[in-house]
Amino acid sequence: MKRIHLILKTSILFAMAACHLDTTVAQTTPQTSTTNQQTAQMSDSVLLKPWTGPYGGVPPWDLVRPDEFVEAFETVIQQTQEKIQAIAENPDAPTFENTILAIKNANEPMDRLDSIFGVYSSNLNLGPVGDIERVIAPKLSAHSDWVYQNEKLFQRLETLASEENLNKLEADQRRLVEKRHQNFIRRGARLNSSDKAKLAQINSQLARLFTDFSQNVLEDEKNYITWIADQTQLDGLPESIVSAMKRTAKENGKPDQWAITNTRSSMDPFLTYAKDRGLREDVWRTYYNRGDNGDEFDNNKIITEILGLRRQRAKLLGYPTHAHWRLEDTMAKTPEATMELMHQVWPKAVERVAEEVADMQAIADKESADGGDKITIAPWDYRYYSEKVRKAKYDLDLTQIKPYMQLDKLREGMFFVAKDVFGLHFKLAQPVPVFHPDVTVYEVTDDDDNHVGLWYFDPFARAGKRSGAWMTAYRVQQNCDTVDTPIVSNNSNFLPGNEGEPVLISWDDAVTLFHEFGHALHGLSSKVRYPSQAGTSVARDYVEFPSQVLEHWLDTPEVMQTYCVHFETGEPIPQELIDKLKKAATFNQGFATVEYLASAIIDMKIHTSDELQIDPDQFERETLKEIGMPEELPMRHRTPHFAHIFSSDAYSAGYYSYLWADALTADAAEAFEDAGTYFDPELGKSLKDNVFSVGDTIDPAEGFRKFRGRDVDTNALLRKRGFAK
Repeated sequence: MKRIHLILKTSILFAMAACHLDTTVAQTTPQTSTTNQQTAQMSDSVLLKPWTGPYGGVPPWDLVRPDEFVEAFETVIQQTQEKIQAIAENPDAPTFENTILAIKNANEPMDRLDSIFGVYSSNLNLGPVGDIERVIAPKLSAHSDWVYQNEKLFQRLETLASEENLNKLEADQRRLVEKRHQNFIRRGARLNSSDKAKLAQINSQLARLFTDFSQNVLEDEKNYITWIADQTQLDGLPESIVSAMKRTAKENGKPDQWAITNTRSSMDPFLTYAKDRGLREDVWRTYYNRGDNGDEFDNNKIITEILGLRRQRAKLLGYPTHAHWRLEDTMAKTPEATMELMHQVWPKAVERVAEEVADMQAIADKESADGGDKITIAPWDYRYYSEKVRKAKYDLDLTQIKPYMQLDKLREGMFFVAKDVFGLHFKLAQPVPVFHPDVTVYEVTDDDDNHVGLWYFDPFARAGKRSGAWMTAYRVQQNCDTVDTPIVSNNSNFLPGNEGEPVLISWDDAVTLFHEFGHALHGLSSKVRYPSQAGTSVARDYVEFPSQVLEHWLDTPEVMQTYCVHFETGEPIPQELIDKLKKAATFNQGFATVEYLASAIIDMKIHTSDELQIDPDQFERETLKEIGMPEELPMRHRTPHFAHIFSSDAYSAGYYSYLWADALTADAAEAFEDAGTYFDPELGKSLKDNVFSVGDTIDPAEGFRKFRGRDVDTNALLRKRGFAK
């Protein structure tokens, strides 16, 4: 789903009270290839130093040298392991301070370095960055395993996790210790030495494969460009899209042609408006075959290896499947619970697709009767004919909406929501380093003008930037032995306008913009003590709830009438158009739900399968046939380019989480609807206090219950999508 991409940090580091753990070497003493001489040579590198400057320090993007990354990671790994080993061998009885907080402090240099490299791998992946990542990933995997499998360190955690010691702690500390202790167990701390070695080998192989998978997708996005030399093939495309295609062609060395890049932001609008059906099919096949072209960047063998290794690891750790391992610490808890929710929605969504296709086919048949070609609706026709249906049914042409969707004005609208609902104020920050000229930095303050954090905005598509939209945190909030304010960013792939012209985006892109800003507000609103509990550090199937709920503020009268204004006249969007938008709110929900759910079901089924050698293409075909996938549309992320689940472990067996979170979102939205406004001060305060600010200090179900006054009503999800009878 275009508005649900949350960036996953490249870190696979242990950070007891600092950040997430993704992978986990059975050793009792630190080992690294870094020599003391190398450490001395790296001592002056900005990559190894605390951040300086205003706002409690900022990332030193202007001083980063990518050729230093490998040595920097080697140095930090060595230094971190020395500190952690000293903690493990501390003769004093373990306490929260000399174990939990001590490890947090030991990992802070790694957190800073990982934040910087994460931007290079996601936003600036050019030149040697891909090769650097291939070198770094297995080193981080080995380091993570070394920590998790450190027996003396685990014994300290065992002691802290005893009932006697837990009872001495405050609630947030107790939750932190319990979860970290359990995480050590889940990562193999109780395995024998032989099995620990096997686990470390599996994790090292996976780290390499994850990187290869990601780089292959990026290569297919870079290398497969659809060129148009005949201007007649542009028929039907709005001028803004044609201009963007011309600019892309010029940037790629063919100024006399037009270019469609192999990314969703380029593919989607072309398939929506282009009349040339043959070209639509070419663009569709090029996009959905990413990672599946039988060449050096084909991902099918990599996926087979990943699935086999995940299966081995799950069995080694005592779990039936990889999905059972991944879901243990989520809200859903089990694969069965996720499938129950998905099967509640799936048949209704498929039924709606049949209705949508019938409406589209009727228009295609009429065109045929009027002299056009006779066609049967195919996947490359869905977007194109759904727009025709939208116009026919609702008299709504989304190209009429776009002139009112100015990126700068929408950003102002988000700031208005942040101020009115969350008490957060945004203003341009004093000059600080940025990693690209596209990036703008804002200081965030509270109602009393106290500094809260920084927000970096990187809105435009460019070479070397991963597709989609996401939020990331360069620094998370904490208030324990040190006080750190959050630094977060939103990253998008909008197409820049011509010089001197405002950037206009689609309605869907505007929803995406608000969605990702919801993640940013989640990080900025954080008010916890310990960084591993801050902001978005919550259960995977809860993290999308704050972002999805923020989408609802976009079409409020307060935002629409003030910030959705025509780029030429300055007039607010007409009420007639707003009414049409609201009337068509559930339009095309069959397509949107089925394409997403197909990917989520494949994800869960492929990670609960007992097959020893899975052929991804065959598994995909057979599973889609089994569940009754309509042939008129594809799954949103086909397996060979499904980066959510194969570029790391983080969203594997977890793509269902967007639907899970949307059940919470739909129910929460009804609370505001019942109040008569999304700017109800009491509800807004409750949302901030019980959801956005508490992070992982409480169970997410408890936080939702405090906000809503009861457990979630999943029927609200069906009502939201127009599937309720």
